Amino acid sequence: MGSRKDKVEKTNAMRLLDAAGIPYVHRVYDGDEALSGVEVASVLGQDPDRVFKTLVAQGKSGEHYVFMVPVAMELDLKKAATAAGEKSIAMVRSRELLPLTGYVHGGCSPLGMKKHFATFIDETALLSEDGIMCSGGRIGDQIELSLADLVRSCDASIVDLSC
Repeated sequence: MGSRKDKVEKTNAMRLLDAAGIPYVHRVYDGDEALSGVEVASVLGQDPDRVFKTLVAQGKSGEHYVFMVPVAMELDLKKAATAAGEKSIAMVRSRELLPLTGYVHGGCSPLGMKKHFATFIDETALLSEDGIMCSGGRIGDQIELSLADLVRSCDASIVDLSC
């Protein structure tokens, strides 16, 4: 059996992009353990302002939402609630992530989740002319694509989310 570098095992996120004919760059880092997003950006030699983390939250209504913010920033829960039209938002617990999305903490991609959730991307993504990076759907995998393609693939809204 070959190593991951010899043959890439596609994730749901990559299969979704391939099926839609959307170009992306697949970047790999040693994924034996979850690194912080800032560490991932550093390992890959990327500006942390263009590497986004995917966060899943639940509104007071019970609905789930996906929020993407740069790895060096935090999600402002009040701004997130406003964007989602909720009174309040709380982060989903790590143990709830896999059954809900099909992804584990540290490898959660906004693409290819078990179910589609309303998705919001922080407006700072507009500053990156070279596209943005997000999890490829597995710890150790990142995908880089244009913001327009990501927005279209996730049916996402671009809003002010970070603090």
